[in-house]
Formats: sequence, structure tokens, C-alpha cells
Amino acid sequence: MVHAEATTGADIGANLAAVKAEIAKAAAAVGRDPVSITLVAIAKTHGPDALRAAIAAGQRVFGENRVQEAEAKWPPLKAEVPDLRLHLVGPLQRNKVKRALDLFDVIESLDRPALARALAEAMERSDRRPDLLIQVNTGEEPQKNGILPQQADAFIRGCLDDLGLPIRGLMCVPPVDEEPALHFGFLKSIAERNGLAELSMGMTADFPVAVRFGATMIRVGTAIFGSRPSLAP
Repeated sequence: MVHAEATTGADIGANLAAVKAEIAKAAAAVGRDPVSITLVAIAKTHGPDALRAAIAAGQRVFGENRVQEAEAKWPPLKAEVPDLRLHLVGPLQRNKVKRALDLFDVIESLDRPALARALAEAMERSDRRPDLLIQVNTGEEPQKNGILPQQADAFIRGCLDDLGLPIRGLMCVPPVDEEPALHFGFLKSIAERNGLAELSMGMTADFPVAVRFGATMIRVGTAIFGSRPSLAP
């Protein structure tokens, strides 16, 4: 897999091809169709030139961590290429819910009851209903966002039955010092018993493992775009 910094469109195109080949290899190993796996190219801190290079190479699904950064980059690109789809993969503050609904096609980071209520109220006033994924803190790490595993079933039912939210699946970010397969299997079990089809799991370091455990979305940034540039403070 490519990890070196990608500075040209050719680099990004080659990196995308390498990532897609590794997805196909991991899928074939467990009898899955790679078409069933969506590659979400994580674009945070990367500028329009890098994004246009990925788009030119055929990539259509992208992820951003922050609403404000996405607002500055994506409206012109989405106007140019109408079939682009944008995922929010970072934390969402309640005061930015309306802005997120206007821009994103998928919000992967629903992580608490107050945000669920804010999304439900905003969707009642909007014609936009992005797909939602619930972030589960599978490692129960205090510094990470996400609903705790023991609260997940009740939270999922409340979002679906009480609030009528379009919950499509679950997302997780395993602890960096633990075997990711344990967390991917755990997330899959929660999704299966709640009838949820989408599993967003796996990043640059571990996405082949996630594919083997049933990921339907993988979030890859560094292996496509190279080292992340720093944002100005």
C-alpha cells in the first residue's frame, strides 16, 4: 500500500488504484464483491487540487471531519460534479446541525441523545434527510466520541422508533493499541442484532481487516492523499 506523501495528481491516481486493488484482494479472500464496499476518501485539510485529482481518477465519495472546512471546499466541487457524495466523519456540534444537513449526504458521527434530537428537529424543518450512522465507542475510551456499547441497542431503537431518524448503520474507530478485528467483529454483532446494514469501519492502517469483517464503508485518507498538511490555527 502507498503511504508516501502524494503531491501530484498522478500520485493520487496511483494511490487510489492501489487502495482499490487491496480492497478487491481483501474482499476476494472472504468471497465478497468489492462493489459492496464504498471507499470514502478522507479529504480533511487537503485542498481543491488534491480533491480534483481524486475526482479525475474516478473517486466520487469523500469524507470530511469538520463542517466549517467542508463548507469552504465542497459547494463549488459539488456544483461541478453533481454525483459527488460527502460524508461527515468527525464530531458534529448541535449548533451546526442545519449546516451539516445542507451539505452532507451521510453523517457518520451520531453519538449522543442530544444530537439525535437536534437532528430530528432539524430534519422536520428541512427537505434534506442524509443517511445517518451511529458512532459506537467500542473501546469505551473516555477521550473518544461515541455511544457506549452497553447503551447502543436502546439508543438505536430510540433513534429509529421514537425519533424516526434514517439510521442506516454503525461506525467505529478502534483503540490504536488493540487488535482492530475484535472491535470490527463487536460492531458487526451490534449491527446485525439491530437489523442495520451499513458498517463504516477501517482506515488506512487496518481497512483490509475491516473488509474481512464485513465493512461496507472504509475511510481512507493517508494512503490516498499522503501525509496530511497542517491547518493554519
